[in-house]
Amino acid sequence: MATFATSDQLLVIIDPAARETDGESVRIAKDVLSAGAATKVCMPAGPEEFARVLARRGSRRPVVVGDDSALVRAVSLLHRRRELAGCVLSMVPVGGALSVAYTLGVPAGAVAAARAVLDGVERRMDLLVDDSDGVVLGDLRIPPVTALAQVTESAAARGWLRPYQHLVRSLSAARPMPAVPRPPTRLRLEVDGETVVDLDQPVENISVTPGGRDGLAEVEVHPLSVGAEATPVRAAGRTVTVTGADFRYRADGGVAGPVRRRTWRVVEGAWGLTVPGAS
Repeated sequence: MATFATSDQLLVIIDPAARETDGESVRIAKDVLSAGAATKVCMPAGPEEFARVLARRGSRRPVVVGDDSALVRAVSLLHRRRELAGCVLSMVPVGGALSVAYTLGVPAGAVAAARAVLDGVERRMDLLVDDSDGVVLGDLRIPPVTALAQVTESAAARGWLRPYQHLVRSLSAARPMPAVPRPPTRLRLEVDGETVVDLDQPVENISVTPGGRDGLAEVEVHPLSVGAEATPVRAAGRTVTVTGADFRYRADGGVAGPVRRRTWRVVEGAWGLTVPGAS
């Protein structure tokens, strides 16, 4: 793991959602970072300005202040510019969805995370890259998603439903939706070209996680069973291909699709993230 010099210059990119969600944590992060390093603070108004700021970072080390979606956005932008290998990202987690950041080793809390930015070390991370040039930092899941959930998640991703999410949750809690029968999910799963599950075996869910042994993705399939619980099927490999009727998949907290075929490959040590050094 690489360490950082105290002379490093930082580019602190504060995601708009972080400012709206927890302005106090944003202020604390700025104070700690500014006290410990030469810091340039940018507050982009939206994704396009976020991309421009990151592209013009020069020699400054970028620090994302935001949630999982902001971190994924930064990694995606650097990957598409083919600049990911030579850029170490840092993060101060502020916002609602932070499970990916915590899983990757980013400390909770503005002070601890900011100190890790200043005094931490670089950890190289594996990355899943799909055939549309999308990236997955954490885990990938292909669960059965009801039509209502698909509509809700898609709307939330576009942003227009966010002001009403509390109302939607309240109404859902007050009037539970009846269970709607759904057809079994049938997918063909191939790992390194070998078929692990075929269309004749309905599945409950599939998970794919980068960062396994020797730069391999770890794959786990839960077959759909009646009565006794079916034994999970596990595999590991560098490429994972899923084929079937239109399916959606969840990656890093977001929902993508529908697609009929998607291939992910593992890029070993593709990106660097600042994490606390060993105490």
